[in-house]
Amino acid sequence: MPKIKMEPKFLTSLLTLLLLLGLSFSISDATFTNEDATRKTMEEFSGYPTDSHHSILSSFSVQSEELQGQIEELSTLSDSPSPSVTRILYSEKDVLARRFIKGIMKKAGLSVREDAVGNIYGRWDGSEQGLPVVATGSHIDAIPFSGKYDGVVGVLGAIEAINVLRRSGFQPKRPLEVIMFTSEEPTRFGISCLGSRLLAGSETLVNTLKKAADAQNVSFFDAATSAGYNLGPDDLSNLVLEEGSYSAFVELHIEQGPLLEEEGLSIGIVTAIAAPASIKVEFEGNGGHAGAVLMPKRNDAGLAAAELALAVERHVLESGSIDTVGTVGILELHPGAINSIPSKSHIEIDIRDIDEKRRNGVIEKVHQSAINIAKNRGVTLSEFNIINQDPPASSDKAVIDAMEFATKQLNLSHKFMISRAYHDSLFMARKSPMGMIFIPCYKGYSHKPEEYASTEDISNGVKVLALTLAKLSLE
Repeated sequence: MPKIKMEPKFLTSLLTLLLLLGLSFSISDATFTNEDATRKTMEEFSGYPTDSHHSILSSFSVQSEELQGQIEELSTLSDSPSPSVTRILYSEKDVLARRFIKGIMKKAGLSVREDAVGNIYGRWDGSEQGLPVVATGSHIDAIPFSGKYDGVVGVLGAIEAINVLRRSGFQPKRPLEVIMFTSEEPTRFGISCLGSRLLAGSETLVNTLKKAADAQNVSFFDAATSAGYNLGPDDLSNLVLEEGSYSAFVELHIEQGPLLEEEGLSIGIVTAIAAPASIKVEFEGNGGHAGAVLMPKRNDAGLAAAELALAVERHVLESGSIDTVGTVGILELHPGAINSIPSKSHIEIDIRDIDEKRRNGVIEKVHQSAINIAKNRGVTLSEFNIINQDPPASSDKAVIDAMEFATKQLNLSHKFMISRAYHDSLFMARKSPMGMIFIPCYKGYSHKPEEYASTEDISNGVKVLALTLAKLSLE
């Protein structure tokens, strides 16, 4: 068979890929067509058995000290003292943090752009034009007095994953992109995953933001303007991602739970993300003097709220699934005096599950309990308002396979697990095949200053992400 001439760019990418996988390849053996070479490479890269197994740990070099230094530097851009981090949407510190991230992206050789609400994109173009993008990323905003790793690992770690691939000599076929999402946390306007929801096309959010104001009565648009984003109401609807523009999205994140650490595992491969439903409930009773009104004559709105809180727990446990969880995170009483029977109560309930039907069944039972409690206690159920009821999301099989393949190639222990916290990936799943990579965090701590992930665990996550991106970029 006559030998063919290979294009230098194709040959370089092919040899780099084989080097990354630790596979042997001889140029003198390249007597097959380009199509055959591509197929052979992809078969090997997709995890088909090879003659020998080689670790690629030596091929991937994470500059962990520099990455940790970036995490530490970013944590100083905070409105609360160290070791806590407070970084609220469109605040001065948020603006400085955005500038910091753009600088790191440019240093990595990425082309950087921002959209109207401040989602930041850093792109590495692929070798073939016009192909859908493989993306990764997370957020850097932080609730008051939280930690320095939530979201940040998925942004700075994603940029480092790009650096890892660049240093290895890898050339992606599809474009690779790092996204820093605006306002994953709901701190300022009570809306979680603001940037990714808009990308997913939430018209409900668009309408909400037109009227939204923070606790100081600053409108969303005024807050955005103060941060340098001069957008109008019509700009929000223009952020929606085009169908098919992304072929995959993978988010690296600390687990925010204790399972990986307790089980001594390096990586969690997320198969599904549980979605929350948020409910506001209010009861109204008669109130009165704590000593003068006898117990049989009371219409106690506070006890109605307490009974409903216990009903939430009961209905969640009755679901029969460990994946169903419910929380009463807010319970407020009026007038709030020790010697006054509560005349009003306000509670807010969070119910989550990876099974939407099961979760919604629990919500209906809670609603029915609220009606019955009001009737039995002689109080009025003045509000039962479901604020949001997002559907859960499942990770895409091809993305799961890529993450599992990467983990095995790196000889890292792992488990399949669900995410009970929601992330920007929940909404990116509406526009792209999605997956998440978890790394352990100390005692599962998150949203508190004690939040911590070791440099070794972060490096492992970066390597898995890099290899996953490489694989997906060639498919």
